[in-house]
Amino acid sequence: MGAIALYAEEDLRRPPEPGDDGSRNATLDELCSTLFADLARSDQRRTGTEYIQGLLRTDGRKSIRNIAGRLGGQATEQRLHHFICSSTWDWRTVRQALGRYATSDGPPQAWVVRPMVIPKAGENSVGVDRRFFPAFGQVLNGQEACGVWAAWDDRSIPINWRLHLSGAWLDADRRERASIPDSVVAEPLAHCAVESYLGMMRDWDLPVRPVVLDGRATNVIATIRRFVAASVPVLIRFNGTCPLTVAPTAVPGRSGDIPADRIMAAVRHVGSTVFWRDHTPAATMRASTVSTMRVRLPSRGTGRQSTRHQELLLMGVRENGQRWPTEFWLTTMVDARPAELVRLSRLTQRVDLDFDDISDQVGIRDFTGRSFDGWHRHVTLASAAHAVALATRGTNRWTGAHRIADGDVRDPAEPAPARSVWRQAAAAGGARRVPRPRGSQPWLPELLRGRRPVDFP
Repeated sequence: MGAIALYAEEDLRRPPEPGDDGSRNATLDELCSTLFADLARSDQRRTGTEYIQGLLRTDGRKSIRNIAGRLGGQATEQRLHHFICSSTWDWRTVRQALGRYATSDGPPQAWVVRPMVIPKAGENSVGVDRRFFPAFGQVLNGQEACGVWAAWDDRSIPINWRLHLSGAWLDADRRERASIPDSVVAEPLAHCAVESYLGMMRDWDLPVRPVVLDGRATNVIATIRRFVAASVPVLIRFNGTCPLTVAPTAVPGRSGDIPADRIMAAVRHVGSTVFWRDHTPAATMRASTVSTMRVRLPSRGTGRQSTRHQELLLMGVRENGQRWPTEFWLTTMVDARPAELVRLSRLTQRVDLDFDDISDQVGIRDFTGRSFDGWHRHVTLASAAHAVALATRGTNRWTGAHRIADGDVRDPAEPAPARSVWRQAAAAGGARRVPRPRGSQPWLPELLRGRRPVDFP
């Protein structure tokens, strides 16, 4: 599950982009009144607000000691330490309230599941293991968690977190020292990623939207099988070596498992051009070549009969000037247009940017305690601090204005400017609209059997 950034050096870390103090305080008060509404004790509600305020205002690493130094002194440090590490308030209830707050004006475009690696020097923090991380190509000592983000084109907010624990952390001694609940069991990373989403959707009454994730470091077959069993629409990036079976509706008479890269090589000349804007501040218009093919999970070892015959859509993506294809995506949304799928896939970039620019700056990886609940309480309040920082800077849906360019803010009551990607692309470089296939692809077998026969290399 790629795109994970290691810690920046301490002296290179910067506080979140400053906003108007009055606006930030008003947003903080509004959010905290929602998040802590179920906390019975007023001192807990007050300390929770104080901790989020410390995450937003403390420079450097957001440890409990540094936050206390910014807000008070030794007595404040003891009070904050107790509130995070030893108190009885339920962080799950606060996350549920954060999810409802973030989606109160409308559902996100997608839920993005993203890994978070936290390098550690010692071995006592809960969940720390020394192991190989494929994203870095090296052995690291650290924690790993999966986060679920509500994502739109212009913003994203972390809502839920699941700390990945190996079996070594669940023996009686370590479980007791870290106060790990008996209900927590060892699980592979793929299971951790899926459960981070399914766990919050069971009881939190949040809107069902497509799930987007980078599954290249996980067992993609097991991951997508679990989403299919839960009837969750999913779009997952994976490695081209994964075997799949071409669906009979796409190419009748073709059977057997074929690596995804060979399937995409066979349809490299049958595709479309999709225009999309990247998530950098410049919002640069980009073009990608996209081809799709209906497939099924491998015929061997697929387990449940219900997933064995489930049709999926395989999508290959290449940006201009790169080899074909540079990305492989698999989705249960077989009737979605390629343009829609490409734009959904780019929400992973939105989350990566917001993680670096906001979450990391409010200290989401800075917890130095050793308890399981303490870790979860810290990342929960850091997620709330992310929401406050987002709401008081640049473009966001709570400010009542939409930034078009630097220094240019449009009132929502004004009519929106024309945003046709085709007109914008044509103005930028005379781009031409290329016919694109619809999701059902009724024409594909006919075309492939005629002018462009399928040739699996």
